[in-house]
Amino acid sequence: MRLSALMTGIVLWMGIGLWSTPSWSLAGKPVFVNSSIGLQSIADHTFSEPVFLTTSPDQSDRLFVVEQGGRIIMLTGGQLHPSPFLDIGERLSTGGERGLLGLAFHPRYSSNGRFFVNYTRTEDGATVIAEYRVSSDRNKADSQETIRLVIPQPYRNHNGGMIAFGPDAFLYIGTGDGGSGGDPENRAQNREELLGKFLRIDVDGPEPYGIPPDNPFVGQHGKPEIFALGFRNPWRFSFDRSSGDLWAGDVGQHLWEEIDVIAKGKNFGWRMLEGKHCFNPENECHLVPNLVGPLTEYRHEQGRCSVTGGYVYRGSRLSALQGTYLFGDYCTGEIWGYRNGQTSLLLDTDLQISSFGEDREGELYVIGHQGSIMKIIPKSVKLFD
Repeated sequence: MRLSALMTGIVLWMGIGLWSTPSWSLAGKPVFVNSSIGLQSIADHTFSEPVFLTTSPDQSDRLFVVEQGGRIIMLTGGQLHPSPFLDIGERLSTGGERGLLGLAFHPRYSSNGRFFVNYTRTEDGATVIAEYRVSSDRNKADSQETIRLVIPQPYRNHNGGMIAFGPDAFLYIGTGDGGSGGDPENRAQNREELLGKFLRIDVDGPEPYGIPPDNPFVGQHGKPEIFALGFRNPWRFSFDRSSGDLWAGDVGQHLWEEIDVIAKGKNFGWRMLEGKHCFNPENECHLVPNLVGPLTEYRHEQGRCSVTGGYVYRGSRLSALQGTYLFGDYCTGEIWGYRNGQTSLLLDTDLQISSFGEDREGELYVIGHQGSIMKIIPKSVKLFD
């Protein structure tokens, strides 16, 4: 993720018919302009650098907004709860790409009250995966922390940040390559490093965590936590709630942003590949066997700079987008949909898109790093009376 100065959050209602004539190309693929969606603010409140939104598995209608500075804010019916669900700002190193970056509720949260966060700690900027529990007040977390995993960070950027439970109930962690530029120590390709990887751990196993027995490098050369390798900065990823597929947006270096469908044990190429293109070495990288290229990619042009991965739409309000993967660009605010080999420009916004979010019904939200949380809605819905 590339972060820049805060801007004033605004309400957007834009639309440009659905899967119409091609207008421009994205990595050689036809791109279609869609005009059936809009955005609606879900709260009369400006958040402080929000970076994620999710819901808990306890059948409540609450939404949880993660602020980079260390707070988790709770919304019910669009109303802000008067106090944070959790505030760990004093434990964080913040600024740039650091801070409180991820949140995942345990699949059995309704009965065990456990949830997990991903943050960069104050003393050295290392990535911390920590467990918390809800208190006797369902709207307040207990402040006691149990650290599950610490990953040293050699530089100040490319911290990854997303965590999520998969359909297998294991915790998945996306890690960046450790930062700087060009992955100077080639960590993403090093199986003895946890950086530049997707990790999969069992938080219900022996403390601090167990290793799923079918992780690809168990009993082999490489860290047993690794699920897949070869990533630069997989800032946001998600599981398709229908198929279980793992989709990720991996932020590029100089020219190319990419979308991947992650598979166990596969090598997605960085730093040899940036998108589908040779990076280091500049030539003949495709001679390296078994590298997996992205599903789709786009180039840094027209102000585009940094992909924000999203979700496969599985809600009910936007039937034309059923099965479409939505993602965006942080710098331009464009939102695209990918389906069956085609990419559609769904909406062009003024948001610095730091993340997307999904609620219990499968409806999607867009998080503007400037402070706004917007719900994706049918264009026909009236925003103003």
